Amino acid sequence: MKNILIIGAGPAGLTAAYELLTQSEEEIQVTIFEESDCFGGISRTVNYKGNRMDMGGHRFFSKIPEVNEWWQKMLPAQGAPSIDDRLLDRTVSLEKDGPDPEKTDHVMLKRRRVSRILFDDKFYDYLVTLKLDTLKNMGFITTVQVGFSYLGAVLHKRPEDSLENFYINRFGRKLYSLFFEYYTENLWGRHPREIDASWGKQRVKGLSIKAVLKDMAYKVFHKENKETETSLIGEFKYPKLGPGELWEITAAKIQEAGGNIIKNAKVVKIHKNDKNIITGLTYVKDGKKVEINGDCVISSMPVKDLVTGMDNVPANERRIAEGLPYRDYMTLGVLVSGLKLKNETRLRTVGNIVPDCWVYVQDRRVKMGRFQIYNNWSPYMVRDLEHTVWLGLEYFVEEGDSLWNMTEKEFADMGISEMLEIGLIESREDVLDTHMEKVKKAYPAYFDTYEEIDTLIRYLSDIPNLYCVGRNGQHRYNNIDHSMVTSFEAVRNILTGEKNKQNIWNVNTEQSYHEERQVKGGTENAD
Repeated sequence: MKNILIIGAGPAGLTAAYELLTQSEEEIQVTIFEESDCFGGISRTVNYKGNRMDMGGHRFFSKIPEVNEWWQKMLPAQGAPSIDDRLLDRTVSLEKDGPDPEKTDHVMLKRRRVSRILFDDKFYDYLVTLKLDTLKNMGFITTVQVGFSYLGAVLHKRPEDSLENFYINRFGRKLYSLFFEYYTENLWGRHPREIDASWGKQRVKGLSIKAVLKDMAYKVFHKENKETETSLIGEFKYPKLGPGELWEITAAKIQEAGGNIIKNAKVVKIHKNDKNIITGLTYVKDGKKVEINGDCVISSMPVKDLVTGMDNVPANERRIAEGLPYRDYMTLGVLVSGLKLKNETRLRTVGNIVPDCWVYVQDRRVKMGRFQIYNNWSPYMVRDLEHTVWLGLEYFVEEGDSLWNMTEKEFADMGISEMLEIGLIESREDVLDTHMEKVKKAYPAYFDTYEEIDTLIRYLSDIPNLYCVGRNGQHRYNNIDHSMVTSFEAVRNILTGEKNKQNIWNVNTEQSYHEERQVKGGTENAD
């Protein structure tokens, strides 16, 4: 019996385990090693006194049919309105014969996407649209400057050798300086001119003023834009109890199929013989080291930790791995009795709160990067929907820095002070409760030794029985769907005996990948 070891119980690791156990025609043993005590990685849901938190905000939207079918199988789309839609008599698209979210938790909601930028105490659409409200907020002079700046960027393209130039080419310097420069520096801890442009190519892809205008034109003429960029989509799916619900269900199905999941098990060593074949690994649980042999390893652990914990790694490849940077993440859940922010949109919400799922904070007075309003992600994320608002204040940090080392009280005091500074609440008395969460290595970063990542990829690809999947497993800022697809591809290679791993590493490296891709021998359009 083949013994397959999987490192990490996030989206990529759990997807790989489920696919192996359900697709393999031969009997196999699958064991997952998860460092924490929960499932989903950064896509987990934290339940604090009945109020649930999403670590980072996870929209479930994909142009990949295989992913959408997988989600539908695990959590069918709703067939009846959710509680907030019922309270507001709000129309929502429903799935024929789908489950009723008022009667079951195993359901995927369909939610309206609203995310805006809070800049200069005013709301702007994300991404910035050129409608009347935007022009009024900017003022005539700034609007003219934005227009001429964009025209200059169209006529004089910069070499895309940095994230700064990538943005300026698409939006012009003026709009870049207003809405991208500070936020990006806050997110990564580096100025955009120091960051590789490939982050923008993977995350933003074809987004630009041109794309925004094109999408607006389709809406004006009531036509469907099949090329809508992911950042412009108007509706997305979302598990009733947050993203972690999907992975908890997946983990249960894996165990039902005979898979073994060991929680609180930190993998510290990868054993490799002189033939460059992995023979097993060592993990630590309850303070004790345990060694286990395996025929194959699927890794979603950070590349840095994988390589530095591996036997017989050449000095150059080890140096590259040790230099790979990450950004860590902290969030403060804040339960408040109400918001000072006024809902000046036409979108109705329970309590008439602002309708945003999350808001990008472009304000140099504070360190806050974004805030989420969990009421708008799913009404079931909040214990008392009609009388409280449950927020998540998000901060991008580095493990060991001054923010990371704050006590929970210090972090809460700072977060509440910043809420007052940017006008989220009237007074400290509005705050009913707070809760702090931290996530290490939440975001793989694109600077330092990242420019040599291809050398590391070649080295890892030459290890016959190692498959690197997921966001941290590939040091690539993938969304959930692309993380899952890396596992789909890895499992196909394992089950078919395919040795070339280019298909696994190529996921999300080109814009066209998820628009038209080879699936099971044929071409599928993912529109």
